Amino acid sequence: MRRSKRSLLPLIGAALCMGAAPIPPSAETDKAAIRQVIADMELAWNRGDFRGYMAGFLNPGVTFVSRGQFQRDWQGTLDHYVRDYGASPETRGTLHFCDIQIEMLAPDAAQLISRFHLAAKPGQSGINTRLMRKVEGRWVIALNHVSAFEPDATHPAYCP
Repeated sequence: MRRSKRSLLPLIGAALCMGAAPIPPSAETDKAAIRQVIADMELAWNRGDFRGYMAGFLNPGVTFVSRGQFQRDWQGTLDHYVRDYGASPETRGTLHFCDIQIEMLAPDAAQLISRFHLAAKPGQSGINTRLMRKVEGRWVIALNHVSAFEPDATHPAYCP
């Protein structure tokens, strides 16, 4: 009896190893990938590429909250950006994100909070709260909430 138990141990160990899930990437690797998504979005906005900016969002299912309202979906959010900011480089402005904080919630979910400043006419500053999801190996924004204000002497711009 004792001998048969010992002979089973290597078989059980081998079976466990064969069925083991791959080791997930580290949280730091995921955080770096998320930061890259945000950096790519900033670059796309600043060159006037709204579709490139929207590549950072879940398509079509993003939930986007701004100005106390829900945007319809990915296309509705793109339409909003083109309509409200796309007339010229002056109305589009220059976008910058700063003070980015990322908390990993699960291997495929993270919370991102950051400040932003849009140097445009009129300018905006505010805070983004985002639920990031890893979909098909790629990090995207599934939920975006924006709280913005127009900077003035009393309330200076974030990310100057």
